[in-house]
Amino acid sequence: MAGNSYGTLFKLTTFGESHGEALGGIIDGCPAGIELNMNSIQLEMQRRKPGQSSIVTQRKEEDEVQFLSGIFEGKTTGTPIGFIIPNTNSKSEDYSHLKEAYRPSHADYVYDQKYGFRDYRGGGRSSARETASRVVAGAIAKQIINEIKIIAFVSSVGSIFIDKPYQTLDFSLIESNAVRCPDSTTALKMEEYIKQVRKEGDTVGGTITCVIQNVPIGLGEPVFDKLHAELGKAMLSINAVKGFEYGSGFCGAQMKGSDHNDIMNTDGTTQSNLSGGIQGGISNGMDIYFRVAFKPVATIMKEQQTIDINGDVVFITGKGRHDPCVVPRAVPIVEAMAALVLTDFYLIHKTNKQTNK
Repeated sequence: MAGNSYGTLFKLTTFGESHGEALGGIIDGCPAGIELNMNSIQLEMQRRKPGQSSIVTQRKEEDEVQFLSGIFEGKTTGTPIGFIIPNTNSKSEDYSHLKEAYRPSHADYVYDQKYGFRDYRGGGRSSARETASRVVAGAIAKQIINEIKIIAFVSSVGSIFIDKPYQTLDFSLIESNAVRCPDSTTALKMEEYIKQVRKEGDTVGGTITCVIQNVPIGLGEPVFDKLHAELGKAMLSINAVKGFEYGSGFCGAQMKGSDHNDIMNTDGTTQSNLSGGIQGGISNGMDIYFRVAFKPVATIMKEQQTIDINGDVVFITGKGRHDPCVVPRAVPIVEAMAALVLTDFYLIHKTNKQTNK
């Protein structure tokens, strides 16, 4: 199976399945001498792990990372960093009813058609549990580019939106509620709605907004490796993501150039930031901000029509432990993927500057 690696200079390869022995990854290209805060890495894992609140899957996993190589006396050695995250609470019997049936809007059918074989336990490689490895790598990446601040939060659940610009929000409130929304009133509405949807045996989608501050000018490589293009690819590689927009996004298509242009100040900053901190595919020093849309989880606790491996019509009902809404737990995943992109471009930019001396 191809497609298990991401990055150019800072490269992550992941392995493992939702119900296998462990998940894991290999990070190649990490600079030597980076003093790692292991507690920070584990904290990121705690933010993503299942079972952390009443509105997420109740699978109980500690998600403790075990590093196998590339770190000595708390510092990176410059060699590949290998790590594993043991699976300790998988219940494969919850998926026995899917051995010969395909869940609607899930990867079950296409995996079977592509490979002629599939791991039906929790979706195998198509499970969102795979993203645990990304969070480990993202946590390390954050420590390489520690001056850059990456903040993600839930900006909508279903039709419930934060109706305030991100500049007015108190980001310190993000971790104060189960939804990870920086507006307390909206967070309460979101949480109640998720609980209601869960009682109905259904699921709901939402959006995550990410703000990246203190980005140096010059990250991004024209023509095909534009910064926003790589951010888009990274976000769209996350399970359940259906859309990505940065800066003015689709709203910009309704505007006139005279309204949309960001007027420049004498110091190179801009009076507005509809460009979203990126121009010509290169960071311009202003805040980078983007929004990621997540669909409702495909596995629902309601009976649905589908087909089995013989092409016959059957009816299935979801079983086991699933998120009624993925966005609260996806916040650290969005941050991790953003960190991977920025770290990769940071190292490329640093290499280019050294080469051009």
